[in-house]
Amino acid sequence: MPPMSARSSTDRLIDALRPLRFGPPVTHVYDPLEYARAAFDEYVDRYGRGTREILLLGMNPGPFGMAQTGVPFGEVHHVRTWLGIEGEVGRPSEENPNRPIQGFACHRSEVSGARVWGWAKETFGTPERFFARFFVINYCPLVFMEASGRNVTPDKLPRAEREPLFAVCDEALRETVERMRPRWVIGIGGFAEDRAREALAGLEVKVGRILHPSPASPKANQGWAGIVTRELAELGIELP
Repeated sequence: MPPMSARSSTDRLIDALRPLRFGPPVTHVYDPLEYARAAFDEYVDRYGRGTREILLLGMNPGPFGMAQTGVPFGEVHHVRTWLGIEGEVGRPSEENPNRPIQGFACHRSEVSGARVWGWAKETFGTPERFFARFFVINYCPLVFMEASGRNVTPDKLPRAEREPLFAVCDEALRETVERMRPRWVIGIGGFAEDRAREALAGLEVKVGRILHPSPASPKANQGWAGIVTRELAELGIELP
């Protein structure tokens, strides 16, 4: 059977996630694959066709990144000016007033996204050179938040909610790997690495990890780009 297309995989992922329910402290769940589908599809159509050497795997969308633009680590400035993606973004069916979706009108910068795409731009110059070898996705496409707007990461969900969520996301990751046939899947942070190792067991792909760019990490605030370049070199991945 040929690999499933990216769009049909996205359709299947959306459909599989829709019935899942999450309880307190989570009060709102956003799925940018639904309300920002046009931008996500443009990202995949433009930069995610064919095979790749390296798949960079994030955890889940940030409130001022993919939640706003539909692009993984999608800090608005870099998505618009470097990736060249901009368009209409809808809204989730139940929006948290403390975390409104403003799409490309969002003026807040997501530090993690600015670091990821800033490093890619500094290292490769053009998106075409970067995406010739790399592609960036999130393990889980959902954003979880409390009533206050505080972010809840997937690993903090109760086990009864985590397990069905991870089953869906594991299958989606395997489909992506089978379609893109990367040599490496590299988790951006420990959670993504752990999920990749479990989800991809039995597939012929190497799994590694690089430091997460979150500003909550003291180490990441001490020159994340340089640290990640060294970590990739230690894995044997040469950069320009």
